[in-house]
Amino acid sequence: MTVSQSAPGKTKQLGIIGGGVMAEAILSGLLAQKAYAAADLVVSDVTAQRLDYLATTYGIATTLSNLEVVQTAATVVLAVKPQTFSSIAAEFAGSEIACDLWLSILAGVPLSKLEAALGSCAIIRVMPNTPALVGAGITALAPGKSAQPHHIATAEKIFAAVGEVLTVSETWMDAITGLSGSGPAFVAIAIEALTDGGVAAGLPRPIAAKLAVQTVRGTTELMIQKDLHPALLKDQVTSPGGTTIAGVASLEASGFRSALIGAVQAAYRRSQELGQ
Repeated sequence: MTVSQSAPGKTKQLGIIGGGVMAEAILSGLLAQKAYAAADLVVSDVTAQRLDYLATTYGIATTLSNLEVVQTAATVVLAVKPQTFSSIAAEFAGSEIACDLWLSILAGVPLSKLEAALGSCAIIRVMPNTPALVGAGITALAPGKSAQPHHIATAEKIFAAVGEVLTVSETWMDAITGLSGSGPAFVAIAIEALTDGGVAAGLPRPIAAKLAVQTVRGTTELMIQKDLHPALLKDQVTSPGGTTIAGVASLEASGFRSALIGAVQAAYRRSQELGQ
């Protein structure tokens, strides 16, 4: 199935199919950074209540029709669950569309599948992550065969509004999904475990939680600002016979490193499965 590519008229610069958390992060970042005006945006979703919220909160146009988005927007972000892609693509079969660039954030869905379903217009596969909600995300872009430099520049403009952007080979995208796409959940579990450790050692939970969150935040910022390798920072904190080396030894005995490596690999494999 392919989509015909006539342009019935572009009235919006950017459309988003799917009005979930990541879609909201993108549009809120774009508006906050003044990369687009509210009048430039349109979002579709299956839930009218969600669309009412987005329209009221951000002053954007919304619609229950995915087809309306692709018929009016120059660039369209696919922000739906990968399992729904085939049914959504089928909605556009034989229809004239205005968009000349698709940006897909569907985990695991390869460019070959996207290009076969969406026609010959430019397609870029994208993997953002949830820290985009606070402008601290990291997004990987993998351009398709029809993507030109100006298409990549458009994608960079959109996702730079919610964090840093990297352009990579598609061969890395499933691994990136496993690391940065799923990684925030792994970090959150580590923070929760640090909090529980503080509680086990006698701290009130609110104090333990604040210490855990700020410790992770501060450590990350220190590594970025000082350009420190994680091993070097660990060595700086670890004095002979001290408290930190006792904790590090316990982590090593419990397989902490191996558990995180395994989590990334499991997420990577699942991303590959979603693309089948």
